[in-house]
Amino acid sequence: MFRCAVLVAASLVGLVFAAAPGAAVVGGDAAVAADYPWLAAVGSPAFVVRPGGHFCGGVLITPDKVLTAAHCVSLEEPVPFAIDVTFGRTDLRESTGNTVSVSSIRIHPDFGELDAAGDTAYHNDLALLTLDHPVAGPVLQIAAAHGDSATVVGWGVTAPGDWSNSALHAATVPLLPDSACARAYGPAYDARIMLCAGSTPADTAEFDSGGPILVDGKAIGLTSWGRGSAQAGYPGVYTRLSTIDF
Repeated sequence: MFRCAVLVAASLVGLVFAAAPGAAVVGGDAAVAADYPWLAAVGSPAFVVRPGGHFCGGVLITPDKVLTAAHCVSLEEPVPFAIDVTFGRTDLRESTGNTVSVSSIRIHPDFGELDAAGDTAYHNDLALLTLDHPVAGPVLQIAAAHGDSATVVGWGVTAPGDWSNSALHAATVPLLPDSACARAYGPAYDARIMLCAGSTPADTAEFDSGGPILVDGKAIGLTSWGRGSAQAGYPGVYTRLSTIDF
């Protein structure tokens, strides 16, 4: 299943709420939210089919700003009050952590969709959420991609089609050459603004979109799109944070 292909709709205060969830950590291990204090679970109380209303991830980059994937929240740009973010919650079924409302959503001006052999590829897949009050605690730094491996983290599905997972997971994935994604996705893959990672043992999956891929504790990208999860020949595609002007 293409990791960003699901469209979910519900009613909220007389308006239509919709979100396109992205990819979950498959092949990972249980993680603790305290180890990732800048990690946000992006969701809405209206999204009742997922624990805590969660549908994407995000990262705190200043005390009142969260980066996430544009495809997660593009339909909510006019109604930011439909979205909230939660920090410090290891299991989404718990009531722990700090939930903060969103006051505005800014979508990257060049965000768009392209066809990738019948599936959807996202370009400039980045959105900035402004919180209605600052959050105390550390923020996540951004770095250029380097090295051979990275860490992905999220609350997404751990098996295809199983939406029940509510626990945070993390996994180590290989950073792959751009040629691997170019072979898989053709011209839909743009190495200037995307990076390529993942393997058949471990990958991001559904509802991980907007969450970070990390090297040395810094974000090099955000989970964006890909075909399936941990599917041979189809690595995950991430928004390359070091090269996008936003």
